[in-house]
Amino acid sequence: MKLYNTLTRTVEEFIPNNKDCVTMYTCGPTVYHYAHIGNLRTYIFEDVLEKTLNYIGYNVKRCMNITDVGHLTSDSDSGEDKMLKGAKREHKTVLEIADYYTNEFKKDTEKLNIKWPEIVSKATDNIDMYINIVEKLLKDEYAYISGGNVYFDTSKLEDYYKLTNHNVDEMVVGVREGVEEDLSKKNQADFVLWFTKSKFDDQELKWDSPWGVGYPGWHIECSGISIKNLGEYLDIHCGGIDNIFPHHTNEIAQSESYLGHKWCSYWVHGEYLNDETGKMSKSKGEFLTVSLLEEKGYSPIHYRFMCLNSSYRKVLVFSYDALDQARNSYQKLKNKIKSLNKNLNKELDNVKTEEYKNKFKEALENDLNTSLALTVIYDLLKDDVNDTTKLYLIEDFDKVLSLDLLKEEKVEVDSELLEYINSMINKRNEAKQNKDYALADQIRNELEEKGILIKDTREGTIYELK
Repeated sequence: MKLYNTLTRTVEEFIPNNKDCVTMYTCGPTVYHYAHIGNLRTYIFEDVLEKTLNYIGYNVKRCMNITDVGHLTSDSDSGEDKMLKGAKREHKTVLEIADYYTNEFKKDTEKLNIKWPEIVSKATDNIDMYINIVEKLLKDEYAYISGGNVYFDTSKLEDYYKLTNHNVDEMVVGVREGVEEDLSKKNQADFVLWFTKSKFDDQELKWDSPWGVGYPGWHIECSGISIKNLGEYLDIHCGGIDNIFPHHTNEIAQSESYLGHKWCSYWVHGEYLNDETGKMSKSKGEFLTVSLLEEKGYSPIHYRFMCLNSSYRKVLVFSYDALDQARNSYQKLKNKIKSLNKNLNKELDNVKTEEYKNKFKEALENDLNTSLALTVIYDLLKDDVNDTTKLYLIEDFDKVLSLDLLKEEKVEVDSELLEYINSMINKRNEAKQNKDYALADQIRNELEEKGILIKDTREGTIYELK
């Protein structure tokens, strides 16, 4: 297995700390609003990574956090807490907001066939762990108290920017959108480990600590949850590229200072989903959610298919035209698979089975080349191997791709669809009477692409839905 490691900026062979159990941490949602499909693209690639590791023989232990406190609206420890912002917007408590949007996020992942991680932990359930980490960082002089808050001292690290490969001068205040200077910091890059009421009096969720009543910073939460659940040596840490700085940079700084050794070996990041005007976000344009795509007549699996046709490390530009193309390609693929004879009962072709499994593995082991993995399926369908073997392999491959390739879809026939089918059958019958067999075949193919199979009988032309 080879993966692009952000830490080394190279594609590397994956060598876990323990072959019997690969540990994987993925940054979870801040549950103050619905997830947009740009967020969900990251979870799709992480899902494929976990399933690929399982497919090639590893046992994966995956942990994800739920951020329900501490994530501010700015990169620079300023602005209000996103959870409090959501609570004010909807006139609910922070915990009510957190519960509601956690459930909505889980529903979205289910619709996209994203496996729910083995361990899911709320930030608010781990306060003692954060306090323990901060106490040790203070004791070891990696942290300091200023203005009532506890800050991590980045000047104590020679390689603070090793994940980003930046110089300190390139990360000055004001370079990134929404960054304001915090005068309580010793250094511009220092970040808050623990906030107290001296900074936010209106914070709803607060806990007692040795430094006063307050709440944890966003970055300390992921370090604490990961170390608590996955141990001191982490194999893979995933997230979107927008998390590289400052979030993942700060996670490394505080975790390795706390542990006293290297923490995580492989940092794997997914690229942005952009719309045609630039980076997609909740604050601009149409708020693209899974529910909105469904309202417009798309299946969430059409979006998953669209994502898998691109590398997770390349910017993907979303448009409804692109989603239409993905939907049409997906339906054609499904129709080809539906045409296979499920009752053939032939023996598996072991030679072909091994050949195609190896091709599929090679594609995924090459830094999750899902586009090439899909090409393996198209090549399989064109092969003259028997349908029993094809169906077996497609079912096997879909354990990773999770595209419902063999799932039977129930199509409800409403009056509009029935009118369309009858109209097309009449046009085809007229074409056959006029001996325009090319048009008749064209109509048959058009109906088949829509999942409608027609059959000529003595009593006339009938249809069935795939």
